[in-house]
Amino acid sequence: MTSVVERQKTPPHELVRGWPWVLACLVGLTLAGWLYLSLMVADMISVMDMTEAGPGMGVFNAFNIYQGLPPEARAAIAALCLPTSVATFGMPAETWAAADVAKVFLMWLMMALAMMLPSAIPMLNAHARRGGEQTSKARNGAETLLAAAGYLTVWGGYAFVATGAQWLLTLTSAVTPMIAPASMAFAATILMAAGAYQFTRAKKACLVRCWYPRFAFAERTGVVAAYKEGLVQGLACLGCCWAIMTVMFAVGLMNVIWIVVLGVLMAVEKTLPNNWLHVLIGIFFLGWGLALVALMQAGLVH
Repeated sequence: MTSVVERQKTPPHELVRGWPWVLACLVGLTLAGWLYLSLMVADMISVMDMTEAGPGMGVFNAFNIYQGLPPEARAAIAALCLPTSVATFGMPAETWAAADVAKVFLMWLMMALAMMLPSAIPMLNAHARRGGEQTSKARNGAETLLAAAGYLTVWGGYAFVATGAQWLLTLTSAVTPMIAPASMAFAATILMAAGAYQFTRAKKACLVRCWYPRFAFAERTGVVAAYKEGLVQGLACLGCCWAIMTVMFAVGLMNVIWIVVLGVLMAVEKTLPNNWLHVLIGIFFLGWGLALVALMQAGLVH
């Protein structure tokens, strides 16, 4: 593992060898993810009651006919305008076909690009700095991009699992046609599980690996080693962030407000070493879940 002192001794021009065009590629992929998700939401707004997409999404009703309507009127209109009868960009039908599986997988992959790739930039920069000492500008850039590909392969695996989970939840009607939780009990369960994970040893171990990347193939160069390095770092990130990412099932998978919030939260948590942020996140999710349970017990929500 290259130490901080060793990195500081490396000449500045070596540290950034090949990095600017790598960063441009990473930013481009991140923007592609956000563009895809934005197009999905934009296509939904004109025909759907956006309050059904999750907490906070009702603000987008200012751009359609649902703004200011009573709940009963919104429900009556929505019954005619859900994805089962109105095809919208990227949204699966209520009964999935092969094309719907592909759509959902692509949606999760775009979420990974939008939410997780920005949080990997510090790690990839460290990889480029380490490799810059031994390789040419072009080769170092290519190997760093291969490390990014390995990282995204891990999150592609998560997208595959999440697609299967969403399919099962759709079959059991646990999620609505707007791919939001169908009951507060389901949302509370997800939130409390995610909150509890924040206090586990696995979470802390993976978080430390994200704070201080330890390159498993530090003594090797080449495309295979770079890709394997990305896999290793991606697994550490997955262990750190999978539970927070899964909170999207509780707040609505097309809830772009919470996509932004959770994406920023994970990036800050992974980037700034501290002993309190992951605890506060855990307390917040647990408190939110328990509050929903209390509201259900009081008969205020279902």
